[in-house]
Amino acid sequence: MEITNHHRALIGLLHVPGLGLRLARLLLKRTGVEDASDLFTMSVRELSKIDGFADERARSIARFDQWETVDAVIKRTESSGASLLALSDPGYPQMLKQIYDPPIILWIKGSSEALNRPAVAVVGTRNPGRYGLSQAEQWSRELTARGMGINSGLAYGIDACAHKTAIECGGTTVAVLGSGIDWIYPRKNHGLAAKMIQQDGAVITEYPPGTKPDAVNFPERNRIVSGMSHGVLVVESGIKGGSMITARLALDQNREVFVVPHRLSYMKGEGCNFLIKRGQGKLVQTPDDILEELSIELNDEGGQEVTDTGASEKWRSESLADDQKELCLMLSDGSLHIDQLAEKLGTDPFKLAPKLLDLELMGLIRQKAGKYFELR
Repeated sequence: MEITNHHRALIGLLHVPGLGLRLARLLLKRTGVEDASDLFTMSVRELSKIDGFADERARSIARFDQWETVDAVIKRTESSGASLLALSDPGYPQMLKQIYDPPIILWIKGSSEALNRPAVAVVGTRNPGRYGLSQAEQWSRELTARGMGINSGLAYGIDACAHKTAIECGGTTVAVLGSGIDWIYPRKNHGLAAKMIQQDGAVITEYPPGTKPDAVNFPERNRIVSGMSHGVLVVESGIKGGSMITARLALDQNREVFVVPHRLSYMKGEGCNFLIKRGQGKLVQTPDDILEELSIELNDEGGQEVTDTGASEKWRSESLADDQKELCLMLSDGSLHIDQLAEKLGTDPFKLAPKLLDLELMGLIRQKAGKYFELR
């Protein structure tokens, strides 16, 4: 994909002193600009009128002059063979777009189509035991055979095993880095990353080229792993670690969490049993446990979701508020995830949940597994 002025301006926003990703995303949302470069043509006075952007922030944007640094990032992007995907670009992962804090721009090597295939994140410890590795291989193989993509973080252990198995089985796998696109980490998995790209998979990151794999990046990286996935499978994890962070992020993002159980005396699986005990993850034994919960049907080509059509028109005869009618009208074309509904309405899932519950209690809609909703 061609690098545009919009992409250049998004990178510029991330370099504005004191702005950061959250405020950059908020600025784009509140202005509604289609081309981010328009923001840098606005005056301090115009920017100050935007809710949440005081004079100091407005001045930082209006007086931004680090374009040589931005252009150096773009040059390094091109030399590394990567492309850019903005939040508003067609190929941007649709599932990731629905989370609370999606990256405004992604660096990608490989197929952008891989980012939008139905997929499960397979995660776990970097130092697994024999049982954990065998489970990672088995689940990745069987999910791939059912047409699911495999997402993970390219780390040692469970991540690498999941990626490798998907490749060996002819499937699609996507790795999310906690470093720049030109800084594959760990280095030992450089060949693995190359293979997933060759097999129509992808390697992506929200960090500019040259970014080192600092520890602080990985929790942020994990929200992308879970956010672009339909669900997260925790294969083996202790009480602390990246996999437990990913599971918590998945729950915050309205994603399903699935857990492989472990024997009680096994410390490396203690986190998995903890998630099951707390009701924060579903104990799974077969791929059907996952696919049924996610309400995903895959065709023979193994990639497309099939949604139910021909929904009930019962709601049309009821006296409903305008927002209730709007929800029912959206669901008349088939089931939708709560995140999809929230995105269409321009609201947050937690604000939408009570309205959906009201419609459920009225007997007009029902919630399917995986937080999908449909008309009764």
